[in-house]
Amino acid sequence: MPLLTTGKAFIRDLEQSGALGTYAPLEGGFEGRYQRRLRTLGYDTFRLSARGLGDLAAYLTRVHGVRPAHLGKKNIGQDAMVGPVYFIPPVATYQIESLPPQSKGLVLWMIEGFVLSRQELEYLANLAKVEPKLKIIVELGGDRAFRWQPLAEVLNAA
Repeated sequence: MPLLTTGKAFIRDLEQSGALGTYAPLEGGFEGRYQRRLRTLGYDTFRLSARGLGDLAAYLTRVHGVRPAHLGKKNIGQDAMVGPVYFIPPVATYQIESLPPQSKGLVLWMIEGFVLSRQELEYLANLAKVEPKLKIIVELGGDRAFRWQPLAEVLNAA
């Protein structure tokens, strides 16, 4: 792989398939290069970790309730013993709605994607097909060189 890559094949594959599974060297650095290439072409990027997301459909596309960490304090007679529920907007749809008009779309870059189940990866691949302004990249592991393949092919190979 050349020191400075243009990323044209990566972006072409992302636009064609909508969702990619990537394998990057563990020392890092390659992800930032490809994110820069995406931003220069008009995409907005949003990075998040796949660890602890819970229900992907609720987290990405629906308003959902979360409870903050329990700090040992109990509410007596005010709320539930486990604490109040705070409702937060969906990550993907909120970001897509707030895109600038000249933007090509949103690229959701998920790190630590190896913790996702097969069903969750299938959901991400289908979500990219349903929502045309959303592209998804899931880092699935390490490799000697940065490589990618459509998420549907990753699921078929497994």
